[in-house]
Amino acid sequence: MEKEKKKQILKFFMQKGELLSPEYFNNLDDKDKTPEQIYEEYISKKQEKETQIYTKNSSVNITSTYKEDYKKRDITDFVAYFNARYKSIENILMNRQELANIISISRIKDKPEKDSVAFIGIVKEKQQTANNNTILELEDPTGTVKVLINKNKPDMFDSAKDIVLDETIGIVGVTGNNIVFANNILWPDVPIQSELKKSPDESYAIFLSDVHIGSNNFLEKKFNNFIHWLNKEIGDENQKKIVNNISYIFIVGDLIDGLGIYPGQEDELVIKEIKQQYSEAARLLKKLPSHINIIICPGNHDALRIAEPQPEFYKDFAEDLWNLPNVSIVSNPSTVNIHSSEGFPGFDVLLYHGYSFDHYVSNVESIRNNGGYDRADLIMKFLLQRRHLAPTHTSTLYIPDSTRDPLVIDKIPDFFATGHIHKCSVADYRNITMICGSCWQAKTPFQEKVGHHPEPARVPIVNLQTREIKIMKF
Repeated sequence: MEKEKKKQILKFFMQKGELLSPEYFNNLDDKDKTPEQIYEEYISKKQEKETQIYTKNSSVNITSTYKEDYKKRDITDFVAYFNARYKSIENILMNRQELANIISISRIKDKPEKDSVAFIGIVKEKQQTANNNTILELEDPTGTVKVLINKNKPDMFDSAKDIVLDETIGIVGVTGNNIVFANNILWPDVPIQSELKKSPDESYAIFLSDVHIGSNNFLEKKFNNFIHWLNKEIGDENQKKIVNNISYIFIVGDLIDGLGIYPGQEDELVIKEIKQQYSEAARLLKKLPSHINIIICPGNHDALRIAEPQPEFYKDFAEDLWNLPNVSIVSNPSTVNIHSSEGFPGFDVLLYHGYSFDHYVSNVESIRNNGGYDRADLIMKFLLQRRHLAPTHTSTLYIPDSTRDPLVIDKIPDFFATGHIHKCSVADYRNITMICGSCWQAKTPFQEKVGHHPEPARVPIVNLQTREIKIMKF
C-alpha cells in the first residue's frame, strides 16, 4: 500500500480516537478500501475478539468494564464530567420522597424568607462559623447557595461532620436572607433491600487482593499453601468438601508489586521486570484448578496509569495472564455478574481496588476516630451512601469522561469487593456484602512508617447458597 494512503488511514483513525495497533497498520495491503471501510473492519474484528474473551465462560458475565479512550482532554471534558456525575446522582436522589418537589438553586433567591425549599447540589465549600455551626456552599448547573446546619440540631449536625467536598446531596430547609437553614440532609445511599439474594445451589466464591508478586516481601510460602489447599493437597475433609464447590476467585488489584511506585522500591524487588512479574503471576495462577473462574482487576501497583478508571491489564505486559483460559481480566472499577442460571439472575459484584480509601481515612471524622485503616467496612459503607467510589476531587487521580462518570455506583451490587489497605474485613450494609481482601505481603518499611497494620494470608470464602462467610488463615 502507498505511503500516502497509510498516512490518510492513520489520520482517520486518530480523528476517531482509535489507536491502531502497529501490527495491523504494518500489514495493511488492500488498495481498494477507503479509510472508512478499513476502520469499520478493524472495529468489527476488535469487538469480535473482545466478545470471544468475555464469553469464554458463561458463568462469568462482565457487565461493566472500562475501555480506554485515547484522546486529548481539556477543561471542557472536566466540566462535562462533573455535569454527568451530578445528573447521575441527581436522578438517584430524586427517588427520595422528601425531594419529590425540588427546585433549582437559581430559583431559591426568588423565594420569600421562611419559605420551605428542597434542592440538590454539589458541595463546593464547607466551613465552621464562629458559633460552631456548619456552613456549606452548594452548587448546581444554575448557581450556588449557602446552607447553614445548626449545632442545635444534633443528629443532623453530627451527620454533617462527614460531608466531604464535591459529593452530591439533597437539602430540605427554609429560606433566609441569602441562605437556607437546613432541616434535613439527604444522601443518595442505597435503598433497604428486603431480601438477601441466595444461590439455589451450593457454590463458593473467594476474594483476594494485594498479592504483590515480585516483592521481596511476597509471602510465597503462604500463597503456595493456599494453592495446595485448593488442589486438596492439604486441609481436613470438611475443607476439601468446600474446595469441590469453589467456582470463583476474585483478585481485587495489586496482583504484582510493580516498578517505580515509590522511592527505593527497586531495592525491595526480587523480580525487577514488569513482564516477568506478570509471567510469574500467571505461572502461580495456572496451578489453581482449571474449573475455578478467576476474575482480576488492577490496582495502583499494577503496570497501568494510576488514574481511575484503570483499564484492563495491557497485553504487552500481561500476555501470559490473558492466555489463561479460566481468567477474566476487567478494569478498576468494574462490575461482574456470576453464577446466573435459568430462573436465577446471579450475583452482581462491584470491584474497586480502593485507591481513594487513604483520603477518607484522613478526612472523614467518623472513620478516622473509629479505627481508620482497620475499619474498611466504614470506608465502604461511606462510599455506598454517597453512591460514588471517590466523590472528592482530590481523593483519587481520575480521567474525565465527558458522557458519564464510571466511578458512580449506579447499579446496586450484591457484593462490594475492595483491597488496597491490606486488612481483611467482612460486613453487611443493607444486604450488600462488603468484603475487603487481605494481602500476601509482609509489612513493608513504608507501611511501618505510616502506621498500617496488615493482616496477610487471610481468605474470605463466601457460601453463595447461604451467604455465610468464613475467613481462612494461611
